[in-house]
Amino acid sequence: MRPRSIRARDTLIAAVIAALVLGVTAAGVDLAVRGGIRADLLHQTQADARRVSGGVRDGSLEGAIPDDGGGRILIQVVEPGGRVTNATSAAAGRPPVSRLWPSSNLRVRDFTECHGSWPGRECFVVEAIRVSTARDSVVVYAAERVPPYLVNGLLEAVLAAGVLLLAGAAAWITWRVVGRTLRPVEAIRAQLAEIGATDLSRRVPQPPGEDEIAQLARTANATLDRLERAVGRQRQFASDASHELRTPIAGLRANLEDAAAHPEDNDLPEVVRSALRDTDRLESIVTDLLLLARIGTGGTAAQEPIDLSALAAAEIRRRTFTLRIATELPSGVTVRGVRMQLVRLLGNLLDNAERYAGSVITVEVSRQDGEALLAVTDDGAGVAPADRERVFERFTRLDAARSRGVGGTGLGLAIAREIAREHGGTLRIEDHPSGARFALRLPLVPPAGREKGRPNPDGPS
Repeated sequence: MRPRSIRARDTLIAAVIAALVLGVTAAGVDLAVRGGIRADLLHQTQADARRVSGGVRDGSLEGAIPDDGGGRILIQVVEPGGRVTNATSAAAGRPPVSRLWPSSNLRVRDFTECHGSWPGRECFVVEAIRVSTARDSVVVYAAERVPPYLVNGLLEAVLAAGVLLLAGAAAWITWRVVGRTLRPVEAIRAQLAEIGATDLSRRVPQPPGEDEIAQLARTANATLDRLERAVGRQRQFASDASHELRTPIAGLRANLEDAAAHPEDNDLPEVVRSALRDTDRLESIVTDLLLLARIGTGGTAAQEPIDLSALAAAEIRRRTFTLRIATELPSGVTVRGVRMQLVRLLGNLLDNAERYAGSVITVEVSRQDGEALLAVTDDGAGVAPADRERVFERFTRLDAARSRGVGGTGLGLAIAREIAREHGGTLRIEDHPSGARFALRLPLVPPAGREKGRPNPDGPS
């Protein structure tokens, strides 16, 4: 059965691969050791067998065969029928080393012969030489005992134990290394399991470096950031809706109930007109709240290059102002964004300026510090420095002269700032000699032919 744990799977795979590789290596070592030892033994027996065979053939061998190998090499001269006629001291009194009898056409034979059974089994490397081709020729046998560890399987047992030990070491190292590698993943998993909808401010531990686990942690934290913002928007929407819709709904209900209870004491057309006004306000508040909830939630609205001056000029032409409008709108100031959202942003700034201006509203578009600047300025009472961030909060009403205007939902500037942020820009109130100056700054789109890595077809300027 396949292990469920990545750590266990990797450990099992490492152990199997190590066992296979080490097993093949051990088999090669076993063959090499056996072949090398047999070659050494055979070399010595060949030399002694041929020395004695030559002495027998030319009659120079007299007496017992001298024991030049220190008793390690057994040499016998055997007649047909199996009688030993001469031998070294170590081989004297023993039966013939082998029953294999070389033929006249194959006078020299090299082989390994074993006697007995385990654990007393003995094996010899033997060279048998037929002295002549005569029918009654004797045979010289020279044999040397094979080391016991090659006979009783000790070499294979040692190699097998080594394979198991090294495979176990490889498995242990893999277990430790994979465990240490996956430890941050387990920490990330445990932290994610503990994060609930009521506490989205927690983040997973982020290991140092640029490896896959560090990238996973950063991606998880970025996802949690987006989730926290989305949930925050939902909570803000619920809070704003419950707070801001309660009063107009209660007023609308009270007027309608009073008109229904005392129709003779109410001007019904006026009651209907008042109800429609309250309904329009409710509709505006709900529309703005829904827009705020949608902005920044990863929508798929397509962005396009937009000329800010052309957009501002079109919006000014579309509207009817009761005040004088001064403009400075040079062409070629291009940004990338969602056209309808930028139109809404500018419309909210113009609504705010018209509500608080004294006599003139100024709309400017320019390039400044490598950014596109859209400024809407009124000549009203202005905004105190301490309140310049508060005006962008939802449903903020200042106590100063700028609160004199009636109308609006209290969400226009909050929507404008959210749209600016969604487009990678900023919206602030800047210092101005008179009135309030709302400055929108957005990233510029490079002119055609000037983008990074693209040559200018007109040549250098």
